[in-house]
Amino acid sequence: MSNAVPDDARRILDLVASGQARSRTQLATQLGLAASTVGLRVQSLLDAGLLQEAGEGSSRGGRRPRMLRVAEDGGIVLTADLGGRHARIGRHGLSGAMQRVETLPVDLTQGPEATLRIVSEALDRLITGSIVRAIGISLPGPVDIETGAVDQPSRMPGWPGFRVGEHLRERYGVPVAVDNDANLAALGEHREQFGTAQHSITVKAGTAIGSGIIVDGSVHRGATGAAGDITHTRIDGSGDVPCSCGNTGCLETVASGASLVRQMRERGADGIRTTEQVLALARDADPVATTLVRTAGTHLGQALSGVVNFFNPHAVFLTGSMSASEPFLAAVRSRVYEACHPLVTQRLRIEAASTGADAIILGAARLALDTLEVPAAA
Repeated sequence: MSNAVPDDARRILDLVASGQARSRTQLATQLGLAASTVGLRVQSLLDAGLLQEAGEGSSRGGRRPRMLRVAEDGGIVLTADLGGRHARIGRHGLSGAMQRVETLPVDLTQGPEATLRIVSEALDRLITGSIVRAIGISLPGPVDIETGAVDQPSRMPGWPGFRVGEHLRERYGVPVAVDNDANLAALGEHREQFGTAQHSITVKAGTAIGSGIIVDGSVHRGATGAAGDITHTRIDGSGDVPCSCGNTGCLETVASGASLVRQMRERGADGIRTTEQVLALARDADPVATTLVRTAGTHLGQALSGVVNFFNPHAVFLTGSMSASEPFLAAVRSRVYEACHPLVTQRLRIEAASTGADAIILGAARLALDTLEVPAAA
């Protein structure tokens, strides 16, 4: 009978994979656990083939410690980041590090079964004889974590209520973790920057806007899974542009890439079709595009300032296509620092995510690793 890895066993795997601890004694010190407890957890990971002995370390006056490492043939984690028109598929080691990634076209409007058939074929190509330990999936909409289904998504016909996790578990026979793209981007960037400590907010600013909150290295979802979603914050002076949620003047209507495209076209730029085109114009110092990008950053900073004041994070990370725009990033920083209490911003980092386009699949791998199953130690 397999059981989900206990929290301290997950930490052991993380610490060994990252090189922060290599022996049972070091693990006990890092985790503040009794040596006997660490011994049992390590043995369960050894029995499951996730860790292996790596010889003896240096003695400090007593018995030489037996060193540990992640098993070279211990298995892999597979991930998929599903977007409206494309998917990024990843293969990862048990440390969460990415080994391979590929991008393929998908069309979510074809429904879940047709889309997941294409994704599964790509996942199969990445297995190449390895043991699959877990799978992490990102969906571009609100996700019910208990069922692994999208909840009230927009532009995803046939997906509401479809249990993505169960569907893939039936095919692969391993745990499947499912979450929305903003939460996974937040998890991926935070773990790369801070590990399992500290607090952060990550905003995915591209064609649409999403955000996730990380508390002590874990996703904070709130009572209904909507924690951190600033997308539909009402922005002063935003006008009465209708939003997909049914209200008007939401952040997404004035600060997203789609809103920039709309505003450029309203000003006569009929050839503009994508966020990237607007950002390219801003890079070339087009005055209209630059003004719109800066204004979008100011609006996002306004929405973030209330969250930052309340939550007091260590960092705000920006990912998505708009995070590469310096005028946008500078406007976000300026507004947050202006609107927040000095104590809140004293050590606050506001910067583009270091993981870039990989943030989501790295987060999906981390979430999948949290679902690993191993036999209980004897």
